[in-house]
Amino acid sequence: MGAQWKQKGREAAANAKGKIFDKLAREIAAAARNGTDPNTNGRLRMAIEAAKKASMTKETLERAIKKGSGQLDGSLQYDTVFYEGFAPHQVPVIVECLTENKNRTSSNIRVLFRKGQLGASGSVSWDYNRVGQIEAMPPAGNVDPEEAAIEAGAQEVETDGEGGSVFYTEPTDLDAVAKQLAERKWNVTAAKLAWRPKNPVTLDDDAKRAEVEAFLAAIDEDDDVQTIYPGLA
Repeated sequence: MGAQWKQKGREAAANAKGKIFDKLAREIAAAARNGTDPNTNGRLRMAIEAAKKASMTKETLERAIKKGSGQLDGSLQYDTVFYEGFAPHQVPVIVECLTENKNRTSSNIRVLFRKGQLGASGSVSWDYNRVGQIEAMPPAGNVDPEEAAIEAGAQEVETDGEGGSVFYTEPTDLDAVAKQLAERKWNVTAAKLAWRPKNPVTLDDDAKRAEVEAFLAAIDEDDDVQTIYPGLA
């Protein structure tokens, strides 16, 4: 039984890593549509950095770039699609997908939202801010995140609860602020455009919160789903 449990654990870890790589490869391919030079394509540079931090092989990374830029036969074009609605207990949620088949994705999302409520475009995004979001670990020594935010040009910063900080920027400033933080020796672990809820819902009932988290986890399992932005405190 112990050997079987270990094998299942290894399989689960491999599957989880495979899903992460798939999401990263899709982001790289989508970004590469706007140019294959990471020096002039900020989205691609950040996607490549994220892939390297996840230990994606050079071969897989380069294939994703070629796939997205049309250099391979049968290359796919991924489009970004957003879905809005409510999880159980009226928790707002925005789901970001990257897909080469919008009809398939739309059908899957409708099924996944059966325990919630799928809304029209704008039904919940009005209660979110579109922001640049940078996750970073501080350099050694006594560093003030607030001071770093001001110097780098970020609008706001908050702790992530694990020793790092999350910096928020104007969408157009994302790349520049990430570069400024890196120059100040911050270890930027993620940088992307995100949806930030203005009025996140607080659920004190453990059973209700577990229901919402299970709903979100089921959506996250879909291959086309890149990121989920729940308005949950």
